Amino acid sequence: MGLKDMFDNLKKEVKVLQGDETKDKVYSNHNEFPDEAAAREAFGRSKQKLFDVNGWSRMAGFNSEFNLYDSRGRRTAATKPEVGYYIDIILPASTLDNWVQITDIREEENLAEFVVHPSEKPQERHQEDKVIEHFFIKEASSTFRVVREGNTLHAYEIGRNEGINNEGQESGNRALLNTLVAEGGWAGVQGLQWDKLTKYLVHLEEAKETKS
Repeated sequence: MGLKDMFDNLKKEVKVLQGDETKDKVYSNHNEFPDEAAAREAFGRSKQKLFDVNGWSRMAGFNSEFNLYDSRGRRTAATKPEVGYYIDIILPASTLDNWVQITDIREEENLAEFVVHPSEKPQERHQEDKVIEHFFIKEASSTFRVVREGNTLHAYEIGRNEGINNEGQESGNRALLNTLVAEGGWAGVQGLQWDKLTKYLVHLEEAKETKS
Protein backbone atom coordinates (compact mmCIF):
# COMPACT_ATOMS: atom_id res chain seq x y z
CA MET A 1 0.00 0.00 0.00
CA GLY A 2 1.41 3.38 -1.03
CA LEU A 3 1.53 6.55 1.04
CA LYS A 4 -1.42 8.03 -0.87
CA ASP A 5 -3.56 4.94 -0.16
CA MET A 6 -2.58 5.04 3.49
CA PHE A 7 -3.44 8.74 3.69
CA ASP A 8 -6.80 8.20 1.94
CA ASN A 9 -7.66 5.34 4.33
CA LEU A 10 -6.74 7.50 7.31
CA LYS A 11 -8.97 10.33 6.06
CA LYS A 12 -11.85 7.89 5.59
CA GLU A 13 -11.37 6.46 9.09
CA VAL A 14 -11.49 9.96 10.58
CA LYS A 15 -14.73 10.68 8.72
CA VAL A 16 -16.21 7.39 9.93
CA LEU A 17 -15.19 8.25 13.47
CA GLN A 18 -16.89 11.63 13.13
CA GLY A 19 -20.06 9.99 11.80
CA ASP A 20 -19.60 11.45 8.30
CA GLU A 21 -18.96 8.21 6.38
CA THR A 22 -19.87 4.52 6.54
CA LYS A 23 -18.23 1.18 5.87
CA ASP A 24 -19.33 -2.01 4.12
CA LYS A 25 -17.93 -5.36 5.30
CA VAL A 26 -18.49 -9.00 4.38
CA TYR A 27 -17.51 -12.07 6.40
CA SER A 28 -17.95 -15.61 5.10
CA ASN A 29 -17.04 -19.27 5.46
CA HIS A 30 -17.81 -22.37 3.42
CA ASN A 31 -17.87 -26.12 3.90
CA GLU A 32 -17.74 -28.80 1.20
CA PHE A 33 -19.58 -32.13 1.46
CA PRO A 34 -19.06 -35.47 -0.30
CA ASP A 35 -22.17 -35.16 -2.48
CA GLU A 36 -25.29 -33.07 -3.04
CA ALA A 37 -27.45 -35.30 -0.85
CA ALA A 38 -25.16 -34.66 2.13
CA ALA A 39 -25.03 -30.95 1.31
CA ARG A 40 -28.83 -30.72 1.13
CA GLU A 41 -29.17 -32.41 4.52
CA ALA A 42 -26.55 -30.09 5.98
CA PHE A 43 -28.28 -27.06 4.44
CA GLY A 44 -31.45 -27.97 6.32
CA ARG A 45 -29.45 -27.88 9.56
CA SER A 46 -27.85 -24.59 8.49
CA LYS A 47 -31.28 -22.99 8.11
CA GLN A 48 -32.26 -24.20 11.56
CA LYS A 49 -29.11 -22.68 13.03
CA LEU A 50 -29.60 -19.44 11.11
CA PHE A 51 -33.15 -18.86 12.33
CA ASP A 52 -32.57 -20.06 15.92
CA VAL A 53 -31.05 -16.76 16.99
CA ASN A 54 -31.10 -17.61 20.70
CA GLY A 55 -28.89 -20.57 19.86
CA TRP A 56 -26.13 -18.27 18.66
CA SER A 57 -25.36 -17.48 22.30
CA ARG A 58 -24.29 -21.11 22.80
CA MET A 59 -21.36 -20.93 20.41
CA ALA A 60 -18.18 -21.95 22.20
CA GLY A 61 -15.53 -19.50 23.34
CA PHE A 62 -15.46 -15.70 23.35
CA ASN A 63 -18.91 -14.81 22.09
CA SER A 64 -21.69 -12.22 22.21
CA GLU A 65 -25.10 -12.91 23.73
CA PHE A 66 -28.06 -12.91 21.32
CA ASN A 67 -31.61 -12.71 22.68
CA LEU A 68 -34.70 -12.81 20.47
CA TYR A 69 -37.79 -10.69 21.23
CA ASP A 70 -41.12 -10.61 19.45
CA SER A 71 -42.61 -7.50 17.83
CA ARG A 72 -44.19 -6.45 21.16
CA GLY A 73 -40.88 -6.59 22.98
CA ARG A 74 -41.45 -9.89 24.78
CA ARG A 75 -38.59 -12.37 25.12
CA THR A 76 -39.31 -15.42 22.99
CA ALA A 77 -37.86 -18.91 22.62
CA ALA A 78 -39.06 -19.09 18.99
CA THR A 79 -36.67 -21.01 16.75
CA LYS A 80 -37.76 -19.03 13.70
CA PRO A 81 -38.19 -15.24 13.85
CA GLU A 82 -40.67 -13.08 11.99
CA VAL A 83 -40.32 -9.69 10.35
CA GLY A 84 -40.70 -7.12 13.11
CA TYR A 85 -38.96 -9.21 15.77
CA TYR A 86 -36.03 -7.73 17.70
CA ILE A 87 -32.64 -9.05 18.71
CA ASP A 88 -30.78 -7.74 21.76
CA ILE A 89 -27.03 -8.15 21.26
CA ILE A 90 -24.71 -7.90 24.26
CA LEU A 91 -21.04 -7.85 23.33
CA PRO A 92 -18.48 -9.98 25.21
CA ALA A 93 -17.42 -8.54 28.57
CA SER A 94 -20.17 -5.93 28.29
CA THR A 95 -23.60 -5.19 29.78
CA LEU A 96 -24.58 -2.70 27.06
CA ASP A 97 -27.71 -3.61 25.10
CA ASN A 98 -27.57 -3.13 21.32
CA TRP A 99 -30.93 -3.58 19.63
CA VAL A 100 -31.67 -4.53 16.02
CA GLN A 101 -34.98 -5.24 14.30
CA ILE A 102 -35.58 -7.87 11.63
CA THR A 103 -36.84 -6.11 8.51
CA ASP A 104 -36.75 -8.87 5.91
CA ILE A 105 -36.71 -12.68 5.78
CA ARG A 106 -36.07 -14.70 2.64
CA GLU A 107 -36.27 -18.47 2.29
CA GLU A 108 -35.77 -20.41 -0.94
CA GLU A 109 -34.80 -23.95 -1.89
CA ASN A 110 -31.06 -23.29 -1.58
CA LEU A 111 -30.95 -19.94 0.21
CA ALA A 112 -32.10 -18.55 3.53
CA GLU A 113 -31.40 -15.12 5.02
CA PHE A 114 -32.69 -12.34 7.19
CA VAL A 115 -31.83 -8.65 7.42
CA VAL A 116 -31.61 -6.49 10.56
CA HIS A 117 -31.24 -2.76 11.18
CA PRO A 118 -30.25 -0.93 14.38
CA SER A 119 -33.36 0.12 16.28
CA GLU A 120 -34.81 1.61 19.42
CA LYS A 121 -35.72 -0.66 22.33
CA PRO A 122 -39.00 -2.35 21.40
CA GLN A 123 -40.73 -0.83 24.43
CA GLU A 124 -39.86 2.64 23.09
CA ARG A 125 -40.90 2.16 19.45
CA HIS A 126 -43.91 4.47 19.77
CA GLN A 127 -42.01 7.37 21.31
CA GLU A 128 -41.77 10.51 19.19
CA ASP A 129 -38.06 11.09 19.84
CA LYS A 130 -36.62 7.64 19.29
CA VAL A 131 -33.10 6.81 20.45
CA ILE A 132 -31.35 4.14 18.41
CA GLU A 133 -30.00 1.78 21.05
CA HIS A 134 -27.06 0.62 18.97
CA PHE A 135 -23.56 1.86 18.19
CA PHE A 136 -24.33 1.93 14.44
CA ILE A 137 -26.77 4.30 12.72
CA LYS A 138 -30.28 3.10 11.81
CA GLU A 139 -29.34 3.07 8.09
CA ALA A 140 -26.79 0.31 8.76
CA SER A 141 -27.82 -3.25 8.05
CA SER A 142 -26.60 -6.80 8.55
CA THR A 143 -27.68 -9.67 6.31
CA PHE A 144 -27.19 -13.17 7.70
CA ARG A 145 -27.29 -15.69 4.84
CA VAL A 146 -26.73 -19.38 4.15
CA VAL A 147 -26.54 -20.74 0.60
CA ARG A 148 -26.07 -24.18 -0.95
CA GLU A 149 -24.22 -24.37 -4.26
CA GLY A 150 -23.89 -27.99 -5.33
CA ASN A 151 -21.86 -29.81 -2.67
CA THR A 152 -20.84 -26.61 -0.87
CA LEU A 153 -22.51 -24.55 1.85
CA HIS A 154 -21.70 -20.85 2.22
CA ALA A 155 -22.53 -18.57 5.13
CA TYR A 156 -22.28 -14.78 5.10
CA GLU A 157 -22.60 -11.78 7.35
CA ILE A 158 -22.94 -8.76 5.08
CA GLY A 159 -22.66 -5.37 6.75
CA ARG A 160 -23.76 -2.26 4.88
CA ASN A 161 -23.60 1.46 5.75
CA GLU A 162 -21.85 0.85 9.07
CA GLY A 163 -21.64 4.39 10.37
CA ILE A 164 -21.18 5.28 14.03
CA ASN A 165 -24.32 6.46 15.83
CA ASN A 166 -22.81 9.53 17.48
CA GLU A 167 -24.69 12.45 15.90
CA GLY A 168 -28.09 14.02 16.59
CA GLN A 169 -30.96 13.03 18.86
CA GLU A 170 -30.98 9.40 17.70
CA SER A 171 -27.76 8.76 19.61
CA GLY A 172 -29.33 10.09 22.82
CA ASN A 173 -26.76 10.16 25.62
CA ARG A 174 -24.79 7.32 24.02
CA ALA A 175 -22.79 9.33 21.46
CA LEU A 176 -19.41 8.99 23.18
CA LEU A 177 -20.11 5.45 24.31
CA ASN A 178 -21.17 4.42 20.81
CA THR A 179 -17.94 5.83 19.40
CA LEU A 180 -15.86 3.96 21.96
CA VAL A 181 -17.72 0.70 21.32
CA ALA A 182 -17.66 0.96 17.51
CA GLU A 183 -14.02 1.98 17.25
CA GLY A 184 -12.84 0.07 20.29
CA GLY A 185 -14.61 -2.99 21.63
CA TRP A 186 -16.57 -3.96 18.51
CA ALA A 187 -13.72 -3.15 16.15
CA GLY A 188 -11.65 -5.70 18.02
CA VAL A 189 -14.19 -8.53 18.02
CA GLN A 190 -16.28 -7.97 14.87
CA GLY A 191 -14.16 -10.17 12.64
CA LEU A 192 -13.87 -12.87 15.31
CA GLN A 193 -17.61 -12.84 16.01
CA TRP A 194 -18.81 -13.11 12.41
CA ASP A 195 -16.08 -15.59 11.50
CA LYS A 196 -17.26 -17.75 14.40
CA LEU A 197 -20.92 -17.41 13.39
CA THR A 198 -20.38 -18.19 9.71
CA LYS A 199 -18.31 -21.25 10.64
CA TYR A 200 -21.09 -22.36 12.99
CA LEU A 201 -23.73 -21.93 10.29
CA VAL A 202 -21.89 -24.27 7.89
CA HIS A 203 -21.00 -26.74 10.68
CA LEU A 204 -17.31 -25.94 10.91
CA GLU A 205 -17.77 -24.90 14.52
CA GLU A 206 -20.52 -26.51 16.59
CA ALA A 207 -22.39 -25.00 19.51
CA LYS A 208 -21.39 -26.05 22.99
CA GLU A 209 -23.86 -28.08 24.97
CA THR A 210 -26.70 -26.09 26.51
CA LYS A 211 -26.14 -25.52 30.18
CA SER A 212 -28.65 -27.31 32.34
